[in-house]
Amino acid sequence: MKPSLTFKTQKMKAATLGKEDTVPSLVGDLIIQNELDFQVGEEDELYGGYGRVMNSYPYSKFSCYDRELKDVDVNTAVLENDHLKAVFLPERGGRLWSLWDKERDRELLFTNPVLRYGNLAVRNAWFSGGVEWNIGVIGHTPLTTSTLFTATLEREDGTPVLRMYEYERIRQVTYQMDFWLGEEDRFLNARMRIVNFGNDVVPMYWWSNIAVPASKEGRIITPARKAFTSAKGLVYKTDIPFVNGVDVTRYDNIPESVDYFFELEPCNPKYIAHVDKTGYGLLQMSTDRLRARKLFAWGKKTASDHWQEFLSTEHEGKYVEIQAGLAKTQYGCLPMSPHTAWEWLERYGAVFLSEEERGQGFASLRDAVTKRIGEDPAFQEMGCVLESTKEMARQCAEVKIKGSGYGAMKNRERALEGRPPILEHLDFGAPEEKQEVWLRFLEEGALICPDPKDAPGLYPNDESIYVKLKETIKSKNKDNWYAHYNLGLYYFLKGRYKKAYRAFQTSADIRKNAWAYHGMASTAVMRGRNKKARKAMRKGIAMRKKDLSYLKEGFRILQMSGGYEEICRLYSGLKRRFQKDGRLRLFYIKALHETGRSRKARELLNADGGLVVNDIREGELSLGELWLALERTVGEEPDQVPYRFDFHSALVSTDTGKGRRTVDGVFVSKVEKL
Repeated sequence: MKPSLTFKTQKMKAATLGKEDTVPSLVGDLIIQNELDFQVGEEDELYGGYGRVMNSYPYSKFSCYDRELKDVDVNTAVLENDHLKAVFLPERGGRLWSLWDKERDRELLFTNPVLRYGNLAVRNAWFSGGVEWNIGVIGHTPLTTSTLFTATLEREDGTPVLRMYEYERIRQVTYQMDFWLGEEDRFLNARMRIVNFGNDVVPMYWWSNIAVPASKEGRIITPARKAFTSAKGLVYKTDIPFVNGVDVTRYDNIPESVDYFFELEPCNPKYIAHVDKTGYGLLQMSTDRLRARKLFAWGKKTASDHWQEFLSTEHEGKYVEIQAGLAKTQYGCLPMSPHTAWEWLERYGAVFLSEEERGQGFASLRDAVTKRIGEDPAFQEMGCVLESTKEMARQCAEVKIKGSGYGAMKNRERALEGRPPILEHLDFGAPEEKQEVWLRFLEEGALICPDPKDAPGLYPNDESIYVKLKETIKSKNKDNWYAHYNLGLYYFLKGRYKKAYRAFQTSADIRKNAWAYHGMASTAVMRGRNKKARKAMRKGIAMRKKDLSYLKEGFRILQMSGGYEEICRLYSGLKRRFQKDGRLRLFYIKALHETGRSRKARELLNADGGLVVNDIREGELSLGELWLALERTVGEEPDQVPYRFDFHSALVSTDTGKGRRTVDGVFVSKVEKL
């Protein structure tokens, strides 16, 4: 058959994602990768911690998803030829969901039987399976559950091309992904392009995160002799395949969740492969820009199984991840120059090892596979294909699915300054209503003042907006609560907490609003002013008693500031449907324990088979630790955390040794007083 590109609707079992949170999570969450000590060589250049962010701003989070599975219609884009069928999810970050090998009638990726969310991404909600395209900041992309611009075009020979693209707001760059299957291609082509069109160097991050089905006797092959990894807060380099007596390329033996960032040898092809015991599996390869490869394995601990089932269904969902990235590790970003484009080509397809190859040790197998790939025309031609498609990558495409309005907003901002659009060939459409408010502000100087009962809707992060705010805050916007609130956000993000607190206070003085009270509370807790934090947060919660996302954020800040009595009192006054929420219930149970009512807390924790917290955070040990504390207080000396509460798949160190402390996984310090 001739290659085809079609758009279809597919039935899937999926949980409900819910709406975006109404309030930004300013104090952030636990970010384990960024609080590490490095014991590596001078030549390794890991850029440790470079480009880290401590919250998801300007993106709102998704924290109100559920776990109930329903039949839903999911829009897909399907590329197909005689050899492969590739299914993408444009409305979920452009995820490559399935890559079906027609010749062997087998799936090459781990395709989750359900879409079920967990708290593993920058904006909380994340789902396992397929290939995720991670851009911008350390961790999973802020766009992993977002709709991307999806468009079509053709190559010169008529081959259809699927294009997905967006404007990424944290780094303020564009990224573009062009996919195609030629008539005889046995590998899916993925041509990637990131453009920093601005005037500043930006930290850049990219990892293609490939989920493959975990297999007994499964094996990873990549052209490396060493790897970077971490344990108990320490980053170091180790020889492979054996680490502490375990062959980590045979991931079924790995005891607990861990990352191995393979140091690829410069002269060898850039690839990683996963095969099962029959020698069949997925091969991913790329041009040189994508220079790093990684293995993530959940490990063999009880919590490792729990996490995978939590993201899927009982007895399903076992997978490992093989990844490909720009930097050597995920411990830091790379500096990307202004007015620069980074481009590379990836290919995804089947690999099969002979019986003789399967019997080899890692070194011999690595060398044999590396030689085979290096001699394969599918690899040898990749550089030429990348170069020959440069013109195609700059051609316009017909938009089929619209993404966000932020790229359009940026183009309008540039037009006001007399500058051309971001990129002429990418159609970002028109701004949305919420963005028009800020564009009118840039044009006229006066900011429309919304009803404080309504959630703000859009959090700006463009310097031009803040410059204008500071210019007009004592004139046109002097009495505008919304203007002062957004100025407070700006100062908070810059670490200027005194100014932030005053701006939030002014906003609340002009007109009482829950958003400013949250800002005041966030600012106070970051400085250790717990009494101020609790006072402000109580006021905010009183105004948003029917807003689940606000309640979750408010209770979190109350807990961080020691407001256990407040939590108990406020929880008792909530509607029943909010009291049933797992996260709010966890805050309440913890508060009961801290206020001497441990027997009741224990009873509630274990009720109905045990508390389920939908948005339990990766690296968060609160459930297991609370169970242990309650058992030691009112039960018998505990033996082992029960399966239902055990999410401890790896050792996590929160002692940085740098004079910083953590409160519920958030790093705080005492630098200045309010």
